[in-house]
Amino acid sequence: MTEKGVAYILGIVSLVLAFFQPLPAAIIAIVGLVQNRKEKNKTAKKLNIIALVVSIVVLAIIVAISLYGMGASGSFPVY
Repeated sequence: MTEKGVAYILGIVSLVLAFFQPLPAAIIAIVGLVQNRKEKNKTAKKLNIIALVVSIVVLAIIVAISLYGMGASGSFPVY
């Protein structure tokens, strides 16, 4: 059995977590990228970059929906 390394495992964890908790997933993906500098694993690097992008996109969607919801309910001042 081949050993994938810590960066690969962090990439998988951050990709799964990106859909439920995008901010911690982005942090884990960054840690995975830093760890990958030591391991030099191309697959782990790609996985961590994909997880980072997905978590940022999901976080942006959540923020946009939240801001839209505040504006629609009247609690957010619109000038």
